[in-house]
Amino acid sequence: MKLKLARTTIKAKPKTIELKKVEEDLANKSIFYFDKDNSHKDMIQLIEHFEEKGHSVYMREVKYGLDDNEYIYEVHIV
Repeated sequence: MKLKLARTTIKAKPKTIELKKVEEDLANKSIFYFDKDNSHKDMIQLIEHFEEKGHSVYMREVKYGLDDNEYIYEVHIV
């Protein structure tokens, strides 16, 4: 599964990351930020994937502006 990481600037294009790379990075960090262009269904699949592996996962939408479309997904995997 390919997911899009959060943009570093508003006009930047989001970078993609594979699910395996997220698993590898989990050893170094537990908080990931994903772009709003990811479907909610993909984010739920990400949560279910890590919960099946025995991790606790928490996801929330973080708003960074007044517009409803200005948000990113913050995912904690422990």
